[in-house]
Amino acid sequence: MSVTSWFLVSSTGIRHRLPREMIFVGRDDCELMLQSRSVDKQHAVINYDKEKDEHWVKDLGSLNGTFVNDMRIPDQKYITLKLNDVIRFGYDILLV
Repeated sequence: MSVTSWFLVSSTGIRHRLPREMIFVGRDDCELMLQSRSVDKQHAVINYDKEKDEHWVKDLGSLNGTFVNDMRIPDQKYITLKLNDVIRFGYDILLV
């Protein structure tokens, strides 16, 4: 098992530790809540693959999209996150 810790870092420098489990990202009743009108109540999910020690992000059909390095990711398709990826949920930017 990896000892590497992964974090999301907001544009204001706030660090959110990524757990080694699935978390939901959104505006309401989610493990990672973002206070933005451009973020849906349940906007995206970040999942962890312990065999590969990788985090994946998937958009849940949100109105304003989920972006990795300024590219909108397809709805309902997991994208593998890499160190220094920039993730945007609607208009909220986070750095891996």
